[in-house]
Formats: sequence, structure tokens, C-alpha cells
Amino acid sequence: MEIVLVPGLWLTASSWDTVADDLTRSGHRPRALTLPGVGIAASGSAHFGIADWIADVTRVIDQGDEPVVIVGHSGGGNVVWGAADARPERVARVILVDTFAPTDGAGIWEFAVVDGVVPFPGWASFDEVEIADLDVDARRRADDEMLSVPARIPTDPISLHDDRRHGIPVTVVTCTLSADDLRATLAGSPPWAAEMNAIDDLEIVELPGGHWPQFAQPHALASAIDAAIR
Repeated sequence: MEIVLVPGLWLTASSWDTVADDLTRSGHRPRALTLPGVGIAASGSAHFGIADWIADVTRVIDQGDEPVVIVGHSGGGNVVWGAADARPERVARVILVDTFAPTDGAGIWEFAVVDGVVPFPGWASFDEVEIADLDVDARRRADDEMLSVPARIPTDPISLHDDRRHGIPVTVVTCTLSADDLRATLAGSPPWAAEMNAIDDLEIVELPGGHWPQFAQPHALASAIDAAIR
């Protein structure tokens, strides 16, 4: 199965290296992406918005002849959900890694803009539950992966158009929230969960840990992705 791996904010294709190697050994064809404008100064990245990131994933989907699986980590969940909306007939499954399907008009999150780009804000800006399984050495290694993203990306609203996206099977790999807590939250039908509750075939898989399993437990993440596809 072809698997398109979409990183979250500040990350590039290399953040998926260990996961992709495991998936290859399992017989899949992973393709990890670096999205447009990552690590580029404002003079060369200010024009990029979330629609450009979605279009980049859509372009990859269109290159093949068969439906693909698209995996999005964190803010990459917005990107893959937008791609699923753009190509519902070409997506076999969406896998969301510690993130949710966004509603129409939603952004990712708001972070400080510095010199016209959004740099990684540092580990101290995240809740302890999100980073507890990353020791000092792991954080240093991850720091090397963190590059700025275009200023518009975190807050740019996603635009959804095709309700056929709700018919695509979706797996959520939840790390910082237990599966039971996530199900209970969705059952309360908060407005932000409208897309999640509209999905016809929703699977929730628990992978306890922090928000960056591709660094803290990449082999377990690869196994979860593989199991979701089979």
C-alpha cells in the first residue's frame, strides 16, 4: 500500500525516517513529504497558505493509479483532511496521529510570528503530557528537525467542500489522551468535533505517550499504522 506521510508544523520528511523504514519492511510504499516553505525565510515563504500544503499532498495522491493511505501528524491532520476532501475517491484511509479532523474554517493553532515566519516555540511552550516521553537527548535530536513554517500556515482556515470525505475510513492514533477519554469527549459533541462525529467509519487506537511518537516510539507508531491498514 502506498502511504503518504505528512509531518506536523516545523517538521520535514526526515522526521518520519524510522517509521518509513519499518513500513517498508512491512511491505508498504511510504512516501514522506516536506511541505512548501518549511525552513525558508519570509521573502520566499510568505505566500504559502494551508491550501498550498493541501495541494502539495493532492499532487502526490494524483501521481499514482491506486488509492493511497494518508497519514497526518498534529497540524498535518488539517493538511491530510483537506486532501481527503479534495480527492475522496483516491484516499483509502486517513490516519490522524494525535490530532483530529478539523471543521470547515478551522486553523491549526496560533503561534508567534518572528521575522515573518513561525519558528518552533520551544519545548517549554507545550504541556508536560505532550513532551514527557522525550528525554533531554531526544529533544536535542528533535530540535535538529524543527524548522520555521510560513507565517500563514498555523492560522490559515481550511476550506472543505465534498461531504464524501466522511465516507473515508479514519483511524485516530491517540497518544496524549486515552481512547476512552477521546470517545467520551466526542460523545459530548463539542463544536470542534463536528467533522469527527460525521465520519462513518472511525477507529480510535491508543498509543500512550507524548505528542511526538515518531521520535519517542517510532516502531510502535509504525506498527499502529500498519495495523490500521491491514
